[in-house]
Amino acid sequence: MNTEKDFSPLTPNIVRALNDKLYEKRKVAALEIEKLVREFVAQNNSTQIRHVIQILASEFALSQHPHSRKGGLIGLAACSIALGKDSGLYLKELIEPVLTCFNDSDSRLRYYACEALYNIVKVARGAVLPHFNLLFDGLSKLAADPDPNVKSGSELLDRLLKDIVTESNTFDLVAFVPLLRERIYSNNQYARQFIISWIHVLESVPDIHLLDYLPEILDGLFQILGDNSKEIRRTCEVVLGEFLKEIKKTPSSVKFAEMANILVIHCQVADETKLTNDLIQLTAMTWMREFIQLAGRVVLPYSSGILTAVLPCLSYDDRKKNTKEAASACNHSLMKLVTLEDDEDIEEERSGSMGSPSAGEGQPKMEGDSNDMLNASQESVGLSNISFFTPACSDRPQVTLDLDGIVQVLDRHLHDSSTGMMTRIAALKWLYHLYIKTPRKMFRHTDSLFPILLKTLSDESDEVILKDLEVLAEIASSPAGQTDQASSCDIIENKLVLKVQEGPKPGQQSSTGPKTVDSSPSTPSMNSYFYKFMINLLKRFSMERKLLENRGAFIIRQLCLLLHAENIFHSMADILLKEEDLKFASTMVQTLNTILLTSAELFQLRNQLKDLHTQESCALFCCLYRSWCHNPVATVSLCFLTQNYKHAYDLIQKFGNLEVTVDFLMEVDKLVQLIESPIFTYLRLQLLDVENNPYLIKALYGLLMLLPQSQAFQLLSHRLKCVPNPELMRTVDESKYMDSKKQAVCKRSSHTQVDYNELLQHFDRVQSKHLEVRHQRSARASDHHDRKLM
Repeated sequence: MNTEKDFSPLTPNIVRALNDKLYEKRKVAALEIEKLVREFVAQNNSTQIRHVIQILASEFALSQHPHSRKGGLIGLAACSIALGKDSGLYLKELIEPVLTCFNDSDSRLRYYACEALYNIVKVARGAVLPHFNLLFDGLSKLAADPDPNVKSGSELLDRLLKDIVTESNTFDLVAFVPLLRERIYSNNQYARQFIISWIHVLESVPDIHLLDYLPEILDGLFQILGDNSKEIRRTCEVVLGEFLKEIKKTPSSVKFAEMANILVIHCQVADETKLTNDLIQLTAMTWMREFIQLAGRVVLPYSSGILTAVLPCLSYDDRKKNTKEAASACNHSLMKLVTLEDDEDIEEERSGSMGSPSAGEGQPKMEGDSNDMLNASQESVGLSNISFFTPACSDRPQVTLDLDGIVQVLDRHLHDSSTGMMTRIAALKWLYHLYIKTPRKMFRHTDSLFPILLKTLSDESDEVILKDLEVLAEIASSPAGQTDQASSCDIIENKLVLKVQEGPKPGQQSSTGPKTVDSSPSTPSMNSYFYKFMINLLKRFSMERKLLENRGAFIIRQLCLLLHAENIFHSMADILLKEEDLKFASTMVQTLNTILLTSAELFQLRNQLKDLHTQESCALFCCLYRSWCHNPVATVSLCFLTQNYKHAYDLIQKFGNLEVTVDFLMEVDKLVQLIESPIFTYLRLQLLDVENNPYLIKALYGLLMLLPQSQAFQLLSHRLKCVPNPELMRTVDESKYMDSKKQAVCKRSSHTQVDYNELLQHFDRVQSKHLEVRHQRSARASDHHDRKLM
């Protein structure tokens, strides 16, 4: 037993009592120790005091015998009480053996250790703060203790320590934060409760500026926010709310950039089935919204990461309405931060940064050193699905838009088939906004974006297609998109391609200036991308006939509003003139012709073609006519529209030599229906003037003779029966009328220089090609059928 050793200055009676199994005897021994230590304090004998503490620690508190350990603990507490205000000089020796007992397997002994430490801390008060990390470490273990008595004792000690920290102005926050950062990732519910309660206390103390260290614990706080305990979540919400209030009060001192990555991570839900994740995401998105509004353009270098987090949330349903609204506010605020100044020349930025790489150079840093600030907790939120971002150059004073990163994010969302409709719309709105605000920089990405923008025209949502068309229209009409090489189209190996011509010579006006170089005669106000767009659009219609059938008219009508109808029709006619797939060319012409004759958006273009008063309108008519020849009925309707009735009659005369199919007769049927529509009101009124419009009547009778006796036949026949007798229509002012009519005809002919004979020959050539192709197709089909029979 310990009694065989020399424990002086402790008497044998004290030693025996400390080793006794009865608490009462150990308590008597503690009183004796207290009395002994007081005498040493009075004598100022620090050597003996330390000797007593050392014996109590090594021979008792750290003994192998449980009763001896209990005696050592009560003895150390007695020493502290005896030392009073001087206990601060011996705290390390007093505290460490007690904390060791916190790990004892005996719950009663852990409770006594907690009681002893409570007495030591109660006496020392503020003097224990230099040892705060040791105490906090020990307490964090007891907070999760399975024994209720130990937990109860630790809570008393915890409250005492919190009171001391709150009263003190010497708390060493710098030394404490690393420990807090480590312990905040505990998965134990009680340990989390302990941690969050301490953060709440420290955050409320005016002299402790925990906000300065928020980037180091924010990720852990979001982890705790996902705890299964409602009480812990509520406390964590309160703590985060207090931090956010403080951020709003002092935004100038907040380290927004260091916390942005953390918010991006937690704005993305790894497991949507967990309700706690909804709370994490909503809180993170709310913080993100405030960050963008408070930090302003400071967050621009991090915009790609923010968009990675925000855009998917825009497609949430009403079950996550609050998160969706917060994400929408984030998206709107971030978009407003992008201004014309972000389109400054990158070369100037490079020269101003002493050769440091600019944000727009190369690929954006999606994974970088910022990962180091996020520790092991990241694993629990699914790092494989998360985009990290870092500023291109954090020490640069000038804020730089991460344009490359943004475009990557937007492109990824448009490519992802699982992306929600509202997210796709938001991505397209972003692209449109960037082309408006930063056109010069954005056109460096146009070639890579073009394919997905064309593919998006097949989207199932009309609203997505509208936004997509707005982006494509901006690309096609922006002065910044004018290249040094004007373009037209040609066909190589059955594919529509661009035919590049000579660009301007050195010294000529820059293509990025306000005056653009025409990309073709048909695009007077468009840039070099316009013709490329038209070629690829028709190519897409050719490959996706369903798209042409279901959305073709919708797309073309919208483009007529966005890019002027004359540009659209003139360029498409140019391209279709060289189209080798004659069946597609015929179908496309039929579609364009229906749009031309029926759409309200084409009212101005119809008026332009109606009279052919100008050289421009004549040139447009000839351009359309040459392509319209792919479809005979469409060609006749174009002649009706332009009041070329004699030529319409000449064309109908040639229909006898064409292969009249059911589809052909159906198109004639539709034309008869159109003649009865408001579009051709002027044509029907011209039937009153029989003498001056004989070819109109002949052409209509020609259509009538082509039709079988169907409903359309009856309709046109009834109309022609209404044509009046010319003798009955004569008036006394007929001569004056005839003079004015002749003047109008002269005026029209003075402006028109259309070679109608050449147009008829072109019609014959085109139709001959169609006939040849049809015969070849029939022959191939017949051979295939014969082979199947064999």
